[in-house]
Amino acid sequence: MRVGYKPGGDDDLEPDWLTGDPIWLDLFERWLAEAVEARVPEPNAMVVATVDTDGAPSTRTVLCKGVDARGVVFYTNFGSDKGRDLERRPVASATFPWIAMERQVHVRGPVVRVDRDETLAYWESRPRGSRLGAVASDQSRPIASREALRDRADEVERRFGASDDDGPVPLPDGWGGFRIRPTTVEFWQGRANRLHNRVRATRTDDGWTVARLQP
Repeated sequence: MRVGYKPGGDDDLEPDWLTGDPIWLDLFERWLAEAVEARVPEPNAMVVATVDTDGAPSTRTVLCKGVDARGVVFYTNFGSDKGRDLERRPVASATFPWIAMERQVHVRGPVVRVDRDETLAYWESRPRGSRLGAVASDQSRPIASREALRDRADEVERRFGASDDDGPVPLPDGWGGFRIRPTTVEFWQGRANRLHNRVRATRTDDGWTVARLQP
């Protein structure tokens, strides 16, 4: 990190703030930690875009559940709209919109499934109600009414129990994680008169390159 960087400060974003391996990770983790410290609502929320087989884009907000050198992870039902899109066209972009701090981070690249052991570890860390809800929901599929959805949730709760003392809630075969493996990571910092700071890291065959972009 460059000399003079002030967490949460007003310094202008510079390309030499990006250091480490991979080059984007250190600054991303700092900005995420600062968003948490600033009490930005849902600081790990990101807008994920996928593309269907006709080339039509679709976006939705999901929660990031892991970031490391391998990429950015989120979990979903594989039969959901985004799950089906990613199985057919395994590329995605994600934007972390920390608007209150005048910051954004944009990530894009190919997508791979998270392995089963890692998915199971995350599944078992979720609140029981979230696990029961995931079992009850055929995500993105039509349902007749809210009452019908509640009936399905009640049936799943009767089957597995409402308490952790009732035993495990099995991980569904059709549920798991996707990891975006970044080829591009862009940091955006808002400034007056639309003279925003944009710094983009791009992965090449020879490693990462970093450039300042015009706003």
